[in-house]
Amino acid sequence: MTAPTTTLTSLPSVAGAPAARFRDLLAAEWIKMRSLRSTAWTIALTIVFVVGSAAVATLTDSAAKDSGPAGFLPYDAFPPAGYWTLILVAGCVGALTVVSEYSSGLIRTTTVAVPARGSVVLAKAAVTAAVWTVAGAVAATGSFLVSQAVLGGHHGGVPVARPGVFRALAASALLAPVCALVGLGLGVLLRHAAATMVTSVFTLLMLPTMFSESNRWSADIKHALVSAAWKRLVETWEPDPGSLAYTATITGSWTVYVLWPLATVALAVLVVRRRDV
Repeated sequence: MTAPTTTLTSLPSVAGAPAARFRDLLAAEWIKMRSLRSTAWTIALTIVFVVGSAAVATLTDSAAKDSGPAGFLPYDAFPPAGYWTLILVAGCVGALTVVSEYSSGLIRTTTVAVPARGSVVLAKAAVTAAVWTVAGAVAATGSFLVSQAVLGGHHGGVPVARPGVFRALAASALLAPVCALVGLGLGVLLRHAAATMVTSVFTLLMLPTMFSESNRWSADIKHALVSAAWKRLVETWEPDPGSLAYTATITGSWTVYVLWPLATVALAVLVVRRRDV
């Protein structure tokens, strides 16, 4: 009795199969993200919380309502409590985009199907950036409109064309994709859910509080962090010339917005190409 043998020629051949195109990777990553109901619910609840925090901040700010348009404070429309929550959620969900595949082992299947690991990371980054840009835009626009609806009843509303207002709106909208990409990059580098979450929260939220603007070296470090850059971009007033504190520049804050996601994703692409899954 002889055991049946299978020759190599009888196995399905994949050598001639066309390589996955980048748009195929984008479609695959979109399907992965869309299939998780928790992601949609998390984003939706975060938006509701951010907009609700703007409503609460505006309703409780009697000074802005009593002083008219001159008393408009961007922290009514874009309150720190709401946007710190947005930073936290965006960073953690961005990290989970990667670390969930590492913990489940799905990343091995992905890399076998698509050996170009760098392209996989870039596809994840593109989909994550797109989803969170939309979420950030909805949250920021909703926050601004809600605050203006409240202030408008007291003749304290301001148009978006007022100097500094659109900058605050754009900075608040882009805060979400920036933090999500930073979380994604950290997820690729660390690959462990707990370590990535802690590092993301520490880097995006806790680290800026450790530095002040009273000393030049401390201010330089603080101004290079994402949440500090957002705070500066949201401010619609110029710093007091007589202040002893070192204040970040608008150009420098926008540069922080560009460099953090660019650096973390680029480092993630470099590392994933050289490291085993």
